[in-house]
Amino acid sequence: MLQAIERYMKQAIVDKNPAVSSAALVSALHLSSSAPDLVRRWANEAQEAINSDNAMVSYHALGIAASSKKNDKLSTVKLVSRLCRSPMKSPYALCLLIRLAAQIIEMDDSEASQPYIEFIEYCLRHKSEMVIYEAAHAIVNLKTTTRDLAPAVSVLQLFCGSSKACLRLAGARTLACLTANRPAAVAACTVDLENLISDPNRSVATLAVTTLLATGAESSVDRLMKQISSFVSEISDEFKIIVVKAIRRLCTKFPRKHQSIVAFLAGMLRDEGGFEYKTAIAEAIISLVEENPDAKETGLAHLCEFIEDCEHATLAIRILHLLGREGPKSRQPSRYIRFVYNRVILESGPVRAAAVSAVAQFGAQIPELLPNIKVLLSRCELDDEDEVRDRAIYYNAILDSGDQQLINDYIINVVKPNLVALERALRDHIAAKPDQLFDIMTIPIEESKDVKKDVVEVEAKKPMQKTVDEIYNETLSHIPGIERLGKIFKRSRPVDLTEAETEYRVRLYKHIFDCHIVLQFECINTLNDQVLEQVHVRLETPPEFNILSIIPCQKLLYDKPGSVFVIVEFPCAFLDSLGTFGTTLEFTVRDCDPNTGNPDPGEGYADTYALEEFEINCSDQIKTRTATDDWEDTWEYASNSPEASETFSLPHRNVNEAAKAVCSHLGLPKAAISGDSLVEIKGCGIFRGGAPVLIKAKLVTISDGITMKLAIRSPREDIAQLLLSAIG
Repeated sequence: MLQAIERYMKQAIVDKNPAVSSAALVSALHLSSSAPDLVRRWANEAQEAINSDNAMVSYHALGIAASSKKNDKLSTVKLVSRLCRSPMKSPYALCLLIRLAAQIIEMDDSEASQPYIEFIEYCLRHKSEMVIYEAAHAIVNLKTTTRDLAPAVSVLQLFCGSSKACLRLAGARTLACLTANRPAAVAACTVDLENLISDPNRSVATLAVTTLLATGAESSVDRLMKQISSFVSEISDEFKIIVVKAIRRLCTKFPRKHQSIVAFLAGMLRDEGGFEYKTAIAEAIISLVEENPDAKETGLAHLCEFIEDCEHATLAIRILHLLGREGPKSRQPSRYIRFVYNRVILESGPVRAAAVSAVAQFGAQIPELLPNIKVLLSRCELDDEDEVRDRAIYYNAILDSGDQQLINDYIINVVKPNLVALERALRDHIAAKPDQLFDIMTIPIEESKDVKKDVVEVEAKKPMQKTVDEIYNETLSHIPGIERLGKIFKRSRPVDLTEAETEYRVRLYKHIFDCHIVLQFECINTLNDQVLEQVHVRLETPPEFNILSIIPCQKLLYDKPGSVFVIVEFPCAFLDSLGTFGTTLEFTVRDCDPNTGNPDPGEGYADTYALEEFEINCSDQIKTRTATDDWEDTWEYASNSPEASETFSLPHRNVNEAAKAVCSHLGLPKAAISGDSLVEIKGCGIFRGGAPVLIKAKLVTISDGITMKLAIRSPREDIAQLLLSAIG
């Protein structure tokens, strides 16, 4: 049926009526997910429509062209390069072109991406505000230095002073996101952001406040607190929570300003608000108490005042737990006992039980208060709640024993077992050995959670996109026995083992471990009338390498990537760890219906496909970086380490090209190169296994080519010799 309308769709795409052309292009975009081959045949018509004078037609046509080439990197680069040289009239199409250019820059951060960066910077001077913002947004999200961000930040700064609310929101939001990674770049916009605190749009005002709190100096904290105090009462709880989290980060950044920050948070704690808002404030004060010893007394005093009139039981329990842990270590522990015991008299059962535990902490750690604590616990033994009575009797018995070890193990430093492991162990014990005693000491203790770096939150949280490393780590985790290889050392850049236009495309990813390498062959089947099964790669390895296992791809469908994994063990000797590998793709072919993808009956037939060779070289096995300011001192300090040096004649005519080739062989960044007539390369790194390496080279031009003296220092002489052999 789709083939029957193909002629009409092609005619509609190039129709002179822009409404008809745009409708046909949008329909083609929808069809591209279900019939990509059909839509790909309309690429010529879409290319013609890109040059349309109508903004929407040009935009939709570019969308079709980009979608049809999304799996072909080379074609995408050609398309974007051609359009960047002659920018289009449509602002919508320009925005899409900027996004495509940014994607290419992210995939290839070499010098080849410089024209795309220049194109995006050129778009900052476009007459359309939409295009200007898209260009600024793309620049601040690229992996560039703070200096490169200056033009984009200037544009966003102008947006913050715009009369249009949408531009103010766009500028403030992008600056707030930028603050998380590069706060120094936003410092120049302080005055403009302060003007936005009184903005009638509360979203804009909240973004301005959180950004200022993240970028402000210590001297401006008091002034910021005063400005925010009038603003907080006018916003909803959702925005208040964002402000509180920003203030919490400020506590960590400027610990000496704890007095004014805690006073401000305590004032917010007394205001009306929901449970989440109060919890955010309480957690901010609790973290300040735990991290800043100078703020302990002030913070505990405000929390004690808060629980006197706290209507949230879980929050009161959390604060009582903190008072039991931190109160006995304060300068005047006895002042907190009244606040804790009041909870035993006035609160609900769970809060009273938490108060009993907190009171017991004071008796266990402060002998002077022990007689009074015992009296309070004795009163609690008459409580109506079972849990309260049991805890009081339990703690009284331990304190009466006078055994300091017992008191320490069961009151002060109680070992908390992992609850998930405890539940599982109890179920297994009841099922297998119900008559025997259960030993809780066999249960692992609960590990403290890693504190993650808090990022600037500017709006409601969205699902976080996974990074490339996270995606590949998750993929590798499904390989049986991968955990025995240890921690991954490095990932090398992908290598294409086939041409872009071939029927099967294979890309190699090398995951390097200390003693092993995991070769991931990512395969794509571009034939819609075939399904490949039992896909695996046959390796021809150098004799020193040992193949441990091959994990095939069970089924490779049309246009959907699948991976074959090969685990190879490095040779014992580092000098044998370089080599060339031959590869052949082997699989079973089954014909299928191009429209449905369902395979035909039958077992199929075996087939092979020759792939290009690839190498394991030094750059795969070393993590390097450029020389720092103290590099010469480091080089001299390592003078007693084994050194390998040799002089080479290089075939290049240009000394800079020769230096780049050497850096490529050794895995050094191009920034390691310095000098003009006498070019020097200085770098350092860590070889797999942990051995440090220092690299120094000098290159000069002579009559018949380039001469280079290369010296390498490392505690492992064989590694230094290996790096020399990579050049020779």
